[in-house]
Amino acid sequence: MQAIVRAWLPAVAVLVLGWLCALLAEPHHIAGFGAPADAFSAARAQRVLAALLADQQPHPVGSAQDAALQDRIVAQFRALGIPVHNYRAFVCNTWRGFAFIPCATVSDLLAEVRPGVGRAVLMMAHADSVPAGPGASDDAAGVAGILEAARALRAAGAHAPSDAHPVLALISDGEEAGLLGAAALLQNPALASEVGAAVNVEARGTRGASLLFQTSPGDARLVQLYAQHVRFSAASSLFADIYRRLPNDTDLTLFIRAGIPSVNFAIAENVQAYHSPLDRISMLSPASLQMQGDNLLAMVRALQSARFGELRGSDALYLSTLGYFLPHMPQAAALPLAGVVLLLLIWAVARARAVPVLRAASAPLLMIGGSVLLGQVLSMIAAWISGTTDPSYAHPLAMRAALDLAVWLVLLLTSALGSPRQLTATVWLWIGVLGVLAALYLPALVPYLVWPAAVAVVLLLWVGRAPGGWEGRRGRIASTIAAMAALLLWLPLATGSEALLGLQLQAAFTLSASLGLTTLLPLMATTVSAPIRRASVLACAAGALLGAVVTGLQPTYSASAPERLDLLYYETQGSFASQGSAHWIADSAWAGQPAAPLPRSLQHAAEFQAQSLALPGVAPASSFVASAGPPRLPLPRGEIRTAAADAPTSGESLVTLRLVGSANTDEMALYIPPGAALRGLDIRGQHLVAPAGWSGGTTLLCVTPDCRDETVRLHLAANRSDASSLQFVEHDYGLPAFGAWLGAARGPWAMPSQNGDEVLLAGQLVLPPR
Repeated sequence: MQAIVRAWLPAVAVLVLGWLCALLAEPHHIAGFGAPADAFSAARAQRVLAALLADQQPHPVGSAQDAALQDRIVAQFRALGIPVHNYRAFVCNTWRGFAFIPCATVSDLLAEVRPGVGRAVLMMAHADSVPAGPGASDDAAGVAGILEAARALRAAGAHAPSDAHPVLALISDGEEAGLLGAAALLQNPALASEVGAAVNVEARGTRGASLLFQTSPGDARLVQLYAQHVRFSAASSLFADIYRRLPNDTDLTLFIRAGIPSVNFAIAENVQAYHSPLDRISMLSPASLQMQGDNLLAMVRALQSARFGELRGSDALYLSTLGYFLPHMPQAAALPLAGVVLLLLIWAVARARAVPVLRAASAPLLMIGGSVLLGQVLSMIAAWISGTTDPSYAHPLAMRAALDLAVWLVLLLTSALGSPRQLTATVWLWIGVLGVLAALYLPALVPYLVWPAAVAVVLLLWVGRAPGGWEGRRGRIASTIAAMAALLLWLPLATGSEALLGLQLQAAFTLSASLGLTTLLPLMATTVSAPIRRASVLACAAGALLGAVVTGLQPTYSASAPERLDLLYYETQGSFASQGSAHWIADSAWAGQPAAPLPRSLQHAAEFQAQSLALPGVAPASSFVASAGPPRLPLPRGEIRTAAADAPTSGESLVTLRLVGSANTDEMALYIPPGAALRGLDIRGQHLVAPAGWSGGTTLLCVTPDCRDETVRLHLAANRSDASSLQFVEHDYGLPAFGAWLGAARGPWAMPSQNGDEVLLAGQLVLPPR
């Protein structure tokens, strides 16, 4: 029994440590109504949020609900005695290139929170939601947080420095449709010139820590201000680097591109509610709202006294530890530090005469590679049994246990490949080498590798040639402390990756967990006998397999984590009409993931078949389609009003189009294929020029109801030779009345998301060849 306890005690200790890390990473502080007047109070912010979202209805840009919400926001600012102005403009945004161009009439609110000297610190959140959800977290909570922060700043009164910068608040419109409100403000030189620094608050979930997930380049001073002023930190240069590489954006993206020093905070756990009907006030964590507000207020106050010119300098590497510590260093120091640590590790190993044999030298790589591979096998088993790509979506506990046991199984096996002395040398030499490689190719990873290696090298030198060496009591103490230093960084990364990404991308979980747990290899080599090791391996294998099977047998979705499933009614004049001119479409793909199986109730309601669509740039490339019988709705009208040759030297021809939708139009989309040879377009004073050499297709999406009657002028290459077909589509949010039965058949374990259910009415125009 004592041998079994010794074998599993490290596993239990790691589980407890992981649980404590996850617990400490969660915000807990909530300030009530009795909080000091100059402090942020989640209770007060929640009261404001309830007043703003009284009906909890979606409020996409340009909708009547959006206008009503803005009226309530204006009333809240004025009740605080804060002047607020409405800036209305039509704007297009090509921030992602010329393939997708959103446009809209937006209505931004700009509030003068506090006067000051010089350019302003800008607090930012967006008022609009996606059409499918009420947007309580994304981003009405951000608006309520700004109102509460503004109240606190006003309450501070004379306590603010006399030379402090002014504070403005931007409540932007049209963020969900393509960062349009932010683009409108930045396209106005007079307004853009007032901004010296920006703090944005966002959400991709309803609970968890408020993450500092994005900063402007040269962020060392910004990170330093954050570390000095926030109550509870949640930040990693790795998260910021990963986000920089993802195709995701917020309003702050445009401010960063404009060269404005900026920081971005977001609540990011419980992504199941993101952009869906579940994003309601009741789902929002008050502790998360408190941390978001504390971060916002602390950074605004810090920036008020900062010199904006000093906020752009060197890049920083940083990593929040247990929420209360945020060590940071210049990125330029990463390679020298990594090199010095590696040299000291080599010296410590040579001094102890602990040169590892080949088997021991391969243990860390086998540990990491084996864990990821075994995790992939378990994920494939669960997916095969369930018939879905993400079987742990609603019930992750069994899959989490399976992956934990898989990593521990590989740890047990690889810890038998060498002596404690050999494995200690191997583990830390590999981490040192990886630290140098990270410094060269992925500096954001350096804190996870080099910092614990720096702790380890001190301990290894301390053990040195002490009696018993690394196999003795002092060696075990040193190995334990060094392992804890690594696990305090790697276990939160593992749990955080699950919270942000789920377990479908199991490699993010197993890779980070196994890399941290390699530091336990020397301890496991000391404490586990061969018979206990074999029995433990069998127990882990059986438990991991059982966890994968249970995951596969459990329902993939639930009422609290439903499948994302949009229902569309589609009529067209195009080639699709040969199969019937009216169709139902069930789109269960989300965020680039493959389409999930349809609920049985929906499959029984209509004969859906997997099929490709002819809606390039507008609707999913493939989805589930069923006949909707004869057409019932009038299609939008389009006409070519002019087709005149431009000046011969321009190499262009001009074509003016008029697109007219119904009174129900919420969006109007125009798809211009590559054959049209588009060189630019004009719409309501916005002149957009294609980049040199552009040869792709372009989707122009006008996303407010005033786009129902729109004129667009196209600049086309004069030498195009084919007759191009332009497809234009009217989008009406929600299902038509005659489709209510289909919405009911979706069932309680599925829900709309993003744009949600829609009516798509497509027409075509043919451009004559030149």
